[in-house]
Amino acid sequence: MSAATRRLTTAQALVRFLAAQYTERDGVRHRLITGTWGIFGHGNVAGLGQALVEYADVMPYHQGRSEQAMVHAAVGHARQLNRLRVQAVTTSIGPGATNLVTGAALATVNRLPVLLLPGDYFASHAADPLLQQLEHPVEADVSVNDALRPVSRYFDRVTRPEALVASALKAVRVLTDPAETGAVTLALPQDVQSEAHDWPEEFFADRVWHVRRPAPDPEELAEAVRAVRAAERPLIVAGGGVHHSEAEQALKALVDATGIPVASTQAGKGALRHDHPADLGGIGHTGTAVSDELARTADLVIGVGTRYSDFTTASGTLFQRPDVRFLNLNITAFDAHKLAARTLVCDARMGLTALAEALSGHRVDAAYETEYRAGKARLEETVRAAFRADDDGAVPTQTQVLGALDAVVGDEDVVINAAGSLPGDLHKLWRARSPRQYHLEYGYSCMGYEIPAALGVQQAAPDTPVWALVGDGTYLMNPTEIVTAVQENLPVKLVLVQNHGYASIGGLSESVGAERFGTDYRHRAADGSFTGAPLPVDLAANAASLGMDVLRAKTVRELREALVEARAATRPTCVYVETAPPSAALPAEAWWDVPVAEVSAREAATNARTAYERSVADRRHHL
Repeated sequence: MSAATRRLTTAQALVRFLAAQYTERDGVRHRLITGTWGIFGHGNVAGLGQALVEYADVMPYHQGRSEQAMVHAAVGHARQLNRLRVQAVTTSIGPGATNLVTGAALATVNRLPVLLLPGDYFASHAADPLLQQLEHPVEADVSVNDALRPVSRYFDRVTRPEALVASALKAVRVLTDPAETGAVTLALPQDVQSEAHDWPEEFFADRVWHVRRPAPDPEELAEAVRAVRAAERPLIVAGGGVHHSEAEQALKALVDATGIPVASTQAGKGALRHDHPADLGGIGHTGTAVSDELARTADLVIGVGTRYSDFTTASGTLFQRPDVRFLNLNITAFDAHKLAARTLVCDARMGLTALAEALSGHRVDAAYETEYRAGKARLEETVRAAFRADDDGAVPTQTQVLGALDAVVGDEDVVINAAGSLPGDLHKLWRARSPRQYHLEYGYSCMGYEIPAALGVQQAAPDTPVWALVGDGTYLMNPTEIVTAVQENLPVKLVLVQNHGYASIGGLSESVGAERFGTDYRHRAADGSFTGAPLPVDLAANAASLGMDVLRAKTVRELREALVEARAATRPTCVYVETAPPSAALPAEAWWDVPVAEVSAREAATNARTAYERSVADRRHHL
């Protein structure tokens, strides 16, 4: 073997390569791939499985129970670490690979990096068809991994060992590109994984990928400054890009200097501390009254790092002022151009800092500040009322569960949620105290994200209390990584809220004339009707059977005590609480478009259609 080469299998070479990749931003270097999650089967056990054993000293391995959950854990990890560090996920072929699709979609929708390494069929076709191979009648090079193409930001099938060099470099480029990142897939035929090749030593040298902070274009900046100076009622919409760029202090400096108020998307909440006088909480369908009221009358909406989902725009009905215009600061031109906006295509921190400097001496009218601060005071009273529990011996409502948690967490705690009725309550009510505390996955709103994501966050922040908030419906989707938390001694805290069904979709079903059909967890009678009796399902016992310590709380007082105990716990701990029926104190402050049956023989549906037509008439196109 030449002194300039090293003979390794393809899988061994990939592991060695990944272990030598680093990111650097603001002069700080981080190892890029912090570890690999894996479930082994034919397709990766003899290739990547063997390589991870061989190089266990340079590549940490984490054993998962569900392929989808492993991706969720890796996504939570990357988000907690500002997309500067990433985890890889390896699976067998067949169902192991296709189970990655949901997690990959979640990662790409949320612009979060994860490296997927599924096994694939024999590139040589020596064994054809092999176990779990999809046979396509006219495209012999198609495998089930092709299902990952539309949900990946980069995809390649490495059909020869030497092809790995170019493919691996391209994969890491996308992982570390703040404008292009998302799920990256390298499909690895199982025979190629085990083939030996003489690799150039340079392939294994430490490589540092600079994560750039592009500055704003001078002309775009000048246009943006003119737009802000001309606006009478500007409103900042802070999205997840503020956090990814670590631009929270730059945002605060701009707001302190100009007095422009800030409303946040689910991904952007915490961009300002909740007690900042200009922080107005969430915006859109799950937003606060004050944010949505200002949005309707804003003449300039300044989007920072947001992709403007339909929840944020209330399906195109929120920004109602006839002359409203948009200024979008985003690292991707794709998102910056939305809503026919003036654009500022740059890094969030760089753009906000430049705006603050260029707007020196400019401040919104004092009457506008007085108006939104009064709205914020009303918001704070709404939060206090929702959290307040006058009877400590009563069964808590869901908002009182959040109030009890709010009283227990510290500034550094991380609270994770993704689906059900909790995101709406959290977006309206949660008082975020630090940039990383509020961790809502609402781009894909994937049931089952919370528990595995908590594992990834806990790995990223081992000394931080990490809470996964789940309802009973979400818990039943994906509880398996509790076993992983126990195995890896990750002291995550699970708050399991039992409300006997899909509460969020049940409410939505009722509002659109579907009469809560298929959303209850209750006994069904012989005639198909529900008897009303809850199912004899004990989710707390289930969590205990998977290895968690479980604390049952029946009253507000017991809940507070259990949360305190859980926060101090050094093992994975579940707080189980059954909630009282929710109050109607927190209606949606803005619409969301869910089309209703245009014709129906049922009164509920016809009434819902009438309300739908009134609301949809407010939709507008911003041109």
